[in-house]
Amino acid sequence: SLYERNMTGPRDLNAQIESLINRLRRRQVVGSWCVSIETAILLRQVVSTTRWNHVDTLIKLVKEDIGKRLVMAQPRELAVGNIVRRVLRLIRDVYNSEVATFDDPSAEDGDKDSITDDEEEEEEIKSKSSSQKIRTYSFYSTASMINLLGDPLIISEIQEMINELENTYVNIIDQAMEHIHSNEIIMTVGKSRTVEMFLKTAAKKRKFSVLAAETFPTYLGHEMALSLSQAGIDTTVISDSAIFAVMSRVNKVIMGTHAVLANGGLISVSGAQMVATAAKHHSKPVVVCTGLYKLSPLYPYDEDSFNDLVAPDPVLSFNE
Repeated sequence: SLYERNMTGPRDLNAQIESLINRLRRRQVVGSWCVSIETAILLRQVVSTTRWNHVDTLIKLVKEDIGKRLVMAQPRELAVGNIVRRVLRLIRDVYNSEVATFDDPSAEDGDKDSITDDEEEEEEIKSKSSSQKIRTYSFYSTASMINLLGDPLIISEIQEMINELENTYVNIIDQAMEHIHSNEIIMTVGKSRTVEMFLKTAAKKRKFSVLAAETFPTYLGHEMALSLSQAGIDTTVISDSAIFAVMSRVNKVIMGTHAVLANGGLISVSGAQMVATAAKHHSKPVVVCTGLYKLSPLYPYDEDSFNDLVAPDPVLSFNE
């Protein structure tokens, strides 16, 4: 592989990569947040423990040899590709800043106040080809300057991204008081950790009611309602068939999402589209709580490819 040809890293790094790939395939790592954290930590490990002779080698490693394998292991976890793209952007930004710092064109020329205009033109013509050579040399020499075992700037940038992921919920729940007001009736669907913390934070200062759709057949709405009721929030579980009937009494809909696609569409739990359609018919606002790591550049050309098909046994057992 590209890693074995161009890198000299510890053997256990390959084991870590294979371990994450296997856990993604077996659905042992589920949820955009958990997947994002695991992917970011693995890529930080890759950058910090591998030797590379040029920045392009590191980019190819992260993009082709590791990134594509992680994405193919579980294509429906779009957060994997999002984190890989962010790490690639960080690597390019750090490298470009290093190049700009090392190759400063303002320091190449001295004072030429005593040179006439004609002499300046001749000097510029002569120096064009040589300056290009200098810039090219500087470009590659800078690449060799940051090819040490794990560039600390890249590692620190990835660590900042991990810290941002860990504090995603904090940044979202801080806005809860701006969207939830007293005596409102709020509808939610499914079970989202972000929405759960969002509502619990608002309940500390506001009194409101929540209607939780049961989300058959997973019944995630029951778990959501139990968690909210234990926090002292007035919560009512409704069947999915009653969503349209009670939507006229609802003030707003707050839901989570698995991913946000390029056209603004959501990949969410089964029944979310029904809730959004009912809210649109009754002109009710829909608020989606999510982090930036769920924003995906993919466009849903084939919507069925994003559906996660599961076994029908929980609904209709084999014995029946």
